[in-house]
Amino acid sequence: MKIYTKTGDQGQTSLLSGGRVSKSDIRIEAYGTIDELNSYLGLVRDQEVNKVRTDLLEEIQEKLFAIGAILAAGKDPEKMKLPQVLNKDVEKLEATIDIMEGELSPLKNFILPGGHPSVSYAHITRCICRRAERLVIALHEQHPVDHIIIIYLNRLSDYLFVLARKMSHELGIEEHVWKGRKA
Repeated sequence: MKIYTKTGDQGQTSLLSGGRVSKSDIRIEAYGTIDELNSYLGLVRDQEVNKVRTDLLEEIQEKLFAIGAILAAGKDPEKMKLPQVLNKDVEKLEATIDIMEGELSPLKNFILPGGHPSVSYAHITRCICRRAERLVIALHEQHPVDHIIIIYLNRLSDYLFVLARKMSHELGIEEHVWKGRKA
């Protein structure tokens, strides 16, 4: 099978349900951004500092693939045999966040992203996650999306923020506090 099919040459793509939509459709934008998020999460997973988290990060990538498939399904995704995102997936992110936060100093100020390339990758990934969340919400306003997906993306961005802080800590990088404008 060739990688190119030429079926999208006119600016349309197929949904898993069989319908065709414009490649600029909000649904395509949403699951395309999930794909971008997944790619950047792979970059975060590949950082040496995250070798101890490889399994969890790969599990999150699997969930993102599931979300992409659900969004790409179009009509009646619940009738297709697609992997699902469950409450226990959100709870696992929350438990991991709680453990990492317990090992970090309490956050009292906004912090500036950066300090080390690995940490910056985590912050970029967090921002892409937030964009994906906004796009899924916009899609939900037109075509209902299982609310657990929105919750999962929201919690994932929280996880990525705390992960960036944890990576900074493990790398011995001082967090830079945002000081705001000085008069």
